[in-house]
Amino acid sequence: MKNKLAGITVFFVLLLIWGCSRTQEGIVKPEYVIVIHGGAGNASNRDINEEQQNEYKEKLNEALIIGESVLKQGGTCIEAIEKTINFLEDCPLFNAGKAAVFTHDGKNELDASIMQGWDLNAGAVAGVGDIKNPITAAIKVMTDSKHVMMAGKGASIFAKEQGLQMVDSSYFFTDKRWESLQRILAAEKHGTVGCVVLDKYGNLAAGTSTGGMTNKRYNRIGDAPIIGAGTYANNKTCAVSATGHGEFFIRYTVAHDISALMEYKDLTLIEASELVINDKLAKIGGTGGVIAVDKNGNIAMPFNTNMMFRAYAKSTGEKEVAIFK
Repeated sequence: MKNKLAGITVFFVLLLIWGCSRTQEGIVKPEYVIVIHGGAGNASNRDINEEQQNEYKEKLNEALIIGESVLKQGGTCIEAIEKTINFLEDCPLFNAGKAAVFTHDGKNELDASIMQGWDLNAGAVAGVGDIKNPITAAIKVMTDSKHVMMAGKGASIFAKEQGLQMVDSSYFFTDKRWESLQRILAAEKHGTVGCVVLDKYGNLAAGTSTGGMTNKRYNRIGDAPIIGAGTYANNKTCAVSATGHGEFFIRYTVAHDISALMEYKDLTLIEASELVINDKLAKIGGTGGVIAVDKNGNIAMPFNTNMMFRAYAKSTGEKEVAIFK
């Protein structure tokens, strides 16, 4: 009888452990998850033809493979984010790094930020024009300084002291972005890149990098380098990277708001992100979207525009690369 009771007890303990290892959707928690975005906007199938769509998807998939390979080999979420965003920064298709858009004065002003969920440490750079990979500079601010954000010339001096690759401003020139400035199409250009990760150690992190807004003036800074607006991560809840009209994301601290709704209102990741993007933000005219992953490996990629370059991969084999709804 005792052996039978012991067997029943072991069964229920194992059942409890199995249940705790599952996500809110009832799927076994993945070892790791990576989600990326390449910006959101109101372009249509007529604006981005099939050949261009395939090119974007190919690059998003390459970025996923880079990040996932880091995670498969036991790399950390920060390492995966840096490698993934470095690739996207170097890719001329996205508004980050190499193909950053031009300001009103014909210059490039880049922003980036990073945040890790286990201790809420963060780093950011804003308004830089000679750092090849701003996300790496943001990581250095987080790990090798006492500060959270550095801007302009000071950020560049710090990056150079840290041994980062510096470039002449001409490196960022692309014909496509220059033509965009000439046409004054700022409202049509949301090409920020971002990455959120849950790694094998149960840690969450988020990173965002952008060239800002076409035709911007007066050293305008958007949400991408601002912790809580364009980037946020907390191991208690989720990791979030945003893209869109930065002023609205700043005013409504969008990334942190999603985390707060989960922590204090007990909403799921999908419920919280949908509420913020497609209800609160949409009601006041804010356009854009977010990518997010929670502590259980659930993901969300809501956007209130026509499209958002996005992709994700999980250790379970799930994978998607998409552009339009």
